[in-house]
Amino acid sequence: MADEAQQDTRFPRTASRRRVLTAAALAPVLTGVPAGARALSAGPKKRALVAPVATKLADWAEVGQALGRPGDMRRFMYHTALPRNDLRVISRGIRIKPALALGSHVSFVRYADHSTLLMGDAVVIECELQHFSDVLYEHGIMQTAIHKHLLAHEPDVWWVHVHAHGHDPVAVARGLRAAFDCTGTPPAQPAAPAPRVDLDTTAIDAVMGIKGVADGEIYKSTFVRREKVADGHLALPAGLGSTTSVNFQPLGGGRAAVSGDLVLIAGEVQPALVALRRGGVELVELHHHNLTDEPRLFFVHYWAVGDAVRLAQAIRRAVDVTNVVPMVGVGG
Repeated sequence: MADEAQQDTRFPRTASRRRVLTAAALAPVLTGVPAGARALSAGPKKRALVAPVATKLADWAEVGQALGRPGDMRRFMYHTALPRNDLRVISRGIRIKPALALGSHVSFVRYADHSTLLMGDAVVIECELQHFSDVLYEHGIMQTAIHKHLLAHEPDVWWVHVHAHGHDPVAVARGLRAAFDCTGTPPAQPAAPAPRVDLDTTAIDAVMGIKGVADGEIYKSTFVRREKVADGHLALPAGLGSTTSVNFQPLGGGRAAVSGDLVLIAGEVQPALVALRRGGVELVELHHHNLTDEPRLFFVHYWAVGDAVRLAQAIRRAVDVTNVVPMVGVGG
């Protein structure tokens, strides 16, 4: 800029000509731009969101067959769990149960335009990550996030968020199976009797303001955003890709390892981080899970070990600075 000013002083005729050309270029902006052109420059109008439609378990029989394991219905979502029961993961000296932080899962949703959306979260160890990614791309399945949910742990585990949208959910399911088959993800196992959750779940429920659910011996409290959340032009059913989770793994004597994540909009991030740290909760990751969500959502993964009820109180203070409500029923 200093050189240009000096050049203007030395060559006033050149500077004058430059100002004339600049004014001419700006003239359409300053005076007579048609209203239609101004509207066009502001960007296209938002399209109406396409709504999810209700389906039955039988509607997903071919998808389940392609995945090679049974799924269940969670309101609008056909959901399939693929827990990494094969892994022995140690974090901070604690063996992580699959239901705490090692559960791959995928969900399919049918839409009013007859398209289908896949969203999910895959757990892979580091030596599996690149091949898993390659197979996904071979089958047209995108990755929207690659990150960690745990602090120092062995073996190194990564969490991969997967996404696909189209009109052939069976082909997507085949692609998912091919990708999971190149990992150590075990086949589906017969349901076993649920063990007792060795925690004061009544006290945890009172603190969290929600009736939690047991997933094996892990106790879970789940919240969803109040707003309507969209993925591009698709309206997401509550609980798909926009949940806050608080997961308690009993350690005996009322103590627990707690792992989970908060879903936040930008203005909630700093208050939530401060609330977690003031409660003695460790921060693990701050990131996105999706690429085209609206509102733009951030996720904060956290970790804590201690008295389960006190940790619930600390995390509840962070939850309270976000615009969420308890998830009703199983799934969303």
